[in-house]
Amino acid sequence: MNAINGGVTADWIPEYGFHLRKAGVQFDAVRVDGDAGRRLADLMEELVGGEPGPVVSESNGRRGVYFLVPPGSTAGRPWPREVTTFNSTTGRISYVPVPALGGDTWPLMWRYPPSRAGRFVHTLILFNAAYALLN
Repeated sequence: MNAINGGVTADWIPEYGFHLRKAGVQFDAVRVDGDAGRRLADLMEELVGGEPGPVVSESNGRRGVYFLVPPGSTAGRPWPREVTTFNSTTGRISYVPVPALGGDTWPLMWRYPPSRAGRFVHTLILFNAAYALLN
């Protein structure tokens, strides 16, 4: 599967709908639920002066906001308790929902779609922003 966004090809983005992707392969993820997740996405946009990297929002249930970060970058950090990490550390398998770039992807949507190959949310900036906002 290939998806193209402004010349970026990412085989982990489905062509239609949404798919679950194993965390720790192409990316890890950090999820913050509800309004706190949306506030954190807004803060990240402000901190980096624009698009912070790929961020997925969920419209139902927990209304989670998933920040896609480089693989292997979430483990070993003492994240705030409101944060759920998705990675593939020893003895753990996690899956992250990833929507297509267009079409019907409800209940998921890209808050910030991938902008270029290999571009993810900066983990250290996200970690510090999460602590500033959630503590």
